[in-house]
Amino acid sequence: MIEIINLRKKADIEAARFQTLLRSLARDYAVYRPEIALAFVGDAEIRTLNRTFRKKDKPTDVLSFPLRERAADGKYYLGDIIISVPTAARQAKRLGHPLERELEYLTIHGFLHLLGYEHDGGHEEEEALMRKKYAGRAARGAAVGAGRKRAKKKSPR
Repeated sequence: MIEIINLRKKADIEAARFQTLLRSLARDYAVYRPEIALAFVGDAEIRTLNRTFRKKDKPTDVLSFPLRERAADGKYYLGDIIISVPTAARQAKRLGHPLERELEYLTIHGFLHLLGYEHDGGHEEEEALMRKKYAGRAARGAAVGAGRKRAKKKSPR
């Protein structure tokens, strides 16, 4: 199952768009029915995670928490991707493209980290290929079939 969680009350995130993207990526990398959580958060939340897990006391655009293990229930838990919407919005503005595209790029980036790709081990080349292949396609795929289901908005616990 791919779960999309939107903790940003101001961000209207199309869950189906990101489920389509992650399903397509999983298919391309032969990851059968992975369990993935993709969370859209604010700078404060991602800063806390970045400080706790990477010892960097500042917000970042995306964090990945790979698990890559099969649990007793038989499900394959690939991991979690956390994206800061405000940081993504600033990057999108600076780069001159829509926020939705930046969020797709960061989702691809995070997914590749879940698979084990690292920045010094071919990550950039692989990411460039996937960006070219999927940029904008997820939006077209989301409009077909499932309708325009929105991401669940949850309050932080």
